[in-house]
Amino acid sequence: QVQLVESGGGLVQAGGSLRLSCAATGTVFGINAMAWYRQAPGKRRELAASITSDGSTNYADSVKGRFTISRDNAKATVYLQMNSLKPEDTAVYYCEGNIVSGLMGSSADYWGQGTQVTVSS
Repeated sequence: QVQLVESGGGLVQAGGSLRLSCAATGTVFGINAMAWYRQAPGKRRELAASITSDGSTNYADSVKGRFTISRDNAKATVYLQMNSLKPEDTAVYYCEGNIVSGLMGSSADYWGQGTQVTVSS
């Protein structure tokens, strides 16, 4: 059974920083492409940042230059460093990833439960 466990959310003032973590737990042999999505109240879920298995990254225009996604393959963990936070970054942040959980290299997509990030003005 594979789970993505997120942590690091919370309340921060505008201009502050938070670091989100997402660890793949259970029967995990590796992680492939991973991503962070976010969903603000009344809005659709959107991609904030993604990272491929070879470390290539992609960011939404709204977070470029402020957020950094990274990964630690040995720990099967992906991170999202969020700096210069703005009130409009307030959302539930979800981790999504393609996890290798089968001995023959089979993989599947999983979602975390979400972690709340609230930025006060």
